[in-house]
Amino acid sequence: MTRDLAQMRDLLVAAQTEESDCAREQTKAEQDVDQVRKRAARDQQRLDSGAITSPKDLTNLQHEIASLAKRQGDLEDVVLEVMERRESAQERVTELTGRVASVQAKVDDATARRDAALEGIDGEVATVTKEREVVAAAVPADLMKLYEKLREQQGGIGAAKLYQRTCQGCRQELAITELGEIRAAAPDTVVRCENCRRILVRTAESGL
Repeated sequence: MTRDLAQMRDLLVAAQTEESDCAREQTKAEQDVDQVRKRAARDQQRLDSGAITSPKDLTNLQHEIASLAKRQGDLEDVVLEVMERRESAQERVTELTGRVASVQAKVDDATARRDAALEGIDGEVATVTKEREVVAAAVPADLMKLYEKLREQQGGIGAAKLYQRTCQGCRQELAITELGEIRAAAPDTVVRCENCRRILVRTAESGL
């Protein structure tokens, strides 16, 4: 989503640049039209004033007025063409502005939900850490040392529940002889899985 937002922003900048370029081009074309119009008006005043009596000068002036009229028409066509391109660019800018705002709102919402989730996780971690400290304090030091060693060796899990004769750490079913030994062991005896060597936690669902 962030990548899409960046791409749309690039497109928006391109559209805004195009609109700005068209605006400058339109201003220049309109200025050119105005200059030609003023020059043609001056020539027409000279023609209408009767101050020019030379047939050759009159003919040249008439030709210039006609040429200026054609030039003005061509420039006005340019102005219209630039205006159309500018209008198209403006529409594109409006469209992309809306799309960017929409995606930005989604990104902001996702970020807010992520931050809230992380805050919740941090709270849970803090709670679990405190609970673990309480439990760890009640566990014999040698057993705690063994557990920490196994946890480091076994990817963060040093003890596993024995459920229906299966170690939930390695997911292997224990052999009959092993189950017999565990069944005969005292409740406070530390028993371990023969397959993964994790400490086994016995419950009423162990299947012993």
